[in-house]
Amino acid sequence: MSRLRILADPDVMPALDRDLVRPHLAAGLGSFEHPPRILLLYGSLRERSFSRLAVEEAARLLILFGAEVRIFDPSDLPLPDQVKADDHPAVHELREHSLWSEGQVWCSPERHGQITGIMKAQIDHLPLEFGGMRPTQGRTLAVMQVSGGSQSFNAVNTLRLLGRWMRMFTIPNQSSVAMAFKEFDEAGRMKPSSYYDRIVDVMEELVRFTVLTRGHADQLVDRYSERKADAAKRDAANDLASRSIA
Repeated sequence: MSRLRILADPDVMPALDRDLVRPHLAAGLGSFEHPPRILLLYGSLRERSFSRLAVEEAARLLILFGAEVRIFDPSDLPLPDQVKADDHPAVHELREHSLWSEGQVWCSPERHGQITGIMKAQIDHLPLEFGGMRPTQGRTLAVMQVSGGSQSFNAVNTLRLLGRWMRMFTIPNQSSVAMAFKEFDEAGRMKPSSYYDRIVDVMEELVRFTVLTRGHADQLVDRYSERKADAAKRDAANDLASRSIA
């Protein structure tokens, strides 16, 4: 069972002026030997989820800009600590997609002045380290939010904090869509507006930063404290092995 959403009409972008799209927007920034791999997460399970619709618009743009995208559906994701040792297929799949990714997009509704529980649960299921692997460290991140009322930045500010905590490179630009119910048509497509234009800006920047950093991510996040901890583990393992041989 795959929890990846199928993106409808990936080539249809009625709000975009294609004449203004740069064909090689990351040219000269790094190797483009394979498409940038971007995972997109959204924070609402409503049938007409504006955070999901915004993520789908972002995904179409990323594909146009040369990226490979995956949109994770959190519908059956358990709460953190609800399942012993997080041993649940949805958790395993989310972590696999995060390990696959080189960059991510997080989009949450603002509810009671903050991100939603659905959004936070997905991030909480991504540990800093498991099995010697780090599913978020060194990856780029773009943050977005949708609001039912006037424009706010509470959710994107929290997502930035979380991105820093998860050791990700959060890009400077961001998107906040106010009164989102007015910004999408009946088919769920975003209308032309400055809000849509900002999402285009953010996705362009995400692709550029992902291409720029992906060949250097390991070096950029190399830490003395982690090297010291790894050395201590090796010393302990060698000491245990020598005792068992003796």
